[in-house]
Amino acid sequence: MAKLNSRTLLVVLHDMCAAAAAWSLAYLLRFNFDLPESFAAELRQTLVWVAPLQMAIFWQFGLYRGVWRYASTADLRRIVLAVMFSAASVSMLFWMLRLGLIIPRSVLVIDPLLLILMMGGSRFAYRMLKEQKLYGPIKMRGEPVLVLGAGDAAASLANELAKSREWRLVGFLEDNAGRQGRTLNGVRVLGGLESLSEWAGRFGVAHAIIAMPSSSHQQRKRAIQLCNAAKVKALTVPSFDDLLSGRIAISQLRAVELDDLLGRDPVSLDGEGLQELLGGRAVLVTGAGGSIGSELCRQIARFKPGVLLLYEQNEFALYTIEQELRASCDGLYCEFLIGDVRDESRLDEVMGKYRPAVVFHAAAYKHVPLMEQRNAWQAVRNNVLGTWCVAQAAQRHGAAKFVLISTDKAVNPTNVMGASKRLAEMVCQALQGQHSLSLVGEKREVGTRFVIVRFGNVLGSTGSVIPKFREQIARGGPVTVTHPDITRYFMSIPEAAQLVLQAGLMGKGGEIFVLDMGEPVRIADLAKDLIRLSGMHEDEIKIEFTGLRPGEKLYEELLADNEHTLSTPHPKLRIARARAVDTAWLETLLAWAGSRTVQSDMEVKHALEKWVPEYALDTKSCGEAPWLLDSQASSGLARKP
Repeated sequence: MAKLNSRTLLVVLHDMCAAAAAWSLAYLLRFNFDLPESFAAELRQTLVWVAPLQMAIFWQFGLYRGVWRYASTADLRRIVLAVMFSAASVSMLFWMLRLGLIIPRSVLVIDPLLLILMMGGSRFAYRMLKEQKLYGPIKMRGEPVLVLGAGDAAASLANELAKSREWRLVGFLEDNAGRQGRTLNGVRVLGGLESLSEWAGRFGVAHAIIAMPSSSHQQRKRAIQLCNAAKVKALTVPSFDDLLSGRIAISQLRAVELDDLLGRDPVSLDGEGLQELLGGRAVLVTGAGGSIGSELCRQIARFKPGVLLLYEQNEFALYTIEQELRASCDGLYCEFLIGDVRDESRLDEVMGKYRPAVVFHAAAYKHVPLMEQRNAWQAVRNNVLGTWCVAQAAQRHGAAKFVLISTDKAVNPTNVMGASKRLAEMVCQALQGQHSLSLVGEKREVGTRFVIVRFGNVLGSTGSVIPKFREQIARGGPVTVTHPDITRYFMSIPEAAQLVLQAGLMGKGGEIFVLDMGEPVRIADLAKDLIRLSGMHEDEIKIEFTGLRPGEKLYEELLADNEHTLSTPHPKLRIARARAVDTAWLETLLAWAGSRTVQSDMEVKHALEKWVPEYALDTKSCGEAPWLLDSQASSGLARKP
């Protein structure tokens, strides 16, 4: 119920006067303002009943809880319902009292219409007066801005812009021809998106805000490209969902980032299935401090696991995600565990205590050039032997699923990192084969089910090209690209993590899931986009081509030549069918990878040619580093020809 303070009392008095005026005016209109004396007496006699009854109904309908300054269509709807109910009640009242009065039926119809007009009109007039007083003086101040889009989100944004001292909305641009020439909140839809350059020049616009949440990614990408062509800085809000739902604040506007330009349509997840898989259970993530591992933890936290186990070798990375989860996931039970994926005793300790139902293995050495020279043996030990150790521990302690995070570089690999990840995939396939039973000619999985998820680069991940480009641009350039034609697949970290979860749910055991990475992106074009998004031009920040690095491919593949794919119920997931491996092969591989004898880069690479037939040895990465040869020569250690 509303409190009867001084403001509420004024509103009540206003509505009582409106009720009396509407009832009186209804009589006057009925008789063309020539009211007979008998009906004038009837008016006075009925008014003492009508006004108090209507006020009691209005109070019960909560008409005095709102603030006139923020009057909305919801308030108007409440007024209409209250007035209509009161009109019916007035008729019922006089029928029950049987006062012998002859109230014209037209009065009973005209009165509620007048009352709605008076009560609703006064509230909206007050709001307009207040807004004009507050925001009127600033409408002609602020920087001119165009809004791209003219839907519900754009209308909501326009309301906020009207109150801003920083921005002045000069118009909307919309490709829908039916909306062009119309007005939205008093601001005209000037034309289509293609006319951005024309209107930006006419109004001196340097910024445009993209408000197209229901449009496809390709349409939003086109809007950003038009902004770049018009030399207008594109702005957006943190989430297109926020625009769509009207949760907009001017303070949230930000410059368009590369994620927006390369972003993709949202991932559809089986929330019910994932809740059953993860909810209330122990879930282990290795490499939990890395880019993919930490995002997996954030996504898993949404499904309220019984305990989330974060296993990480890097102390600072684990500390960072610990601080984040403690601040953002109140009530989530987490254990932050330092450990090496090759440490079998530590893995047994952790899994023996918590018995994880699902294990996501994201720990790996992934940087291609670093693993190519001086670190090849460590890449094999970590990526192959580490996967074996975690997988075996998961089996021993009854994990239902083991999900391996793999890479597109495992397809026809030309580098040690890719070949080692392909071997990790084959380890999981061999383990799945060990734990199958043949029943009436069919295969049935028992024990841990191994699922492999293969995808390309993720935007902004640790060691990726995007942070490097940003640093180079901040320093004034140049931006270094290895080759003019080099291409890569990209997706956002959240999308990759979500699809990993979905694949983990769908996997029955032994599959290699391939994520839909979209179209490959030329790295040179990526560099140009980043330069433009930074507010600069290519004549200010130069692009230099440095040549392919050791082990680097000109383009990436998602499927090997001898593989084929099968569709799945999820549009962004397919299953790759690779060749099978047996137990004898696995035992021989582990004897090599588990050897305590350190092997040179060349020894590792030649061995990988045997273990991974599709591996193509990159001869450019086979020699010694020049500085090392110089050092050996100066100390008399150079090799004899």
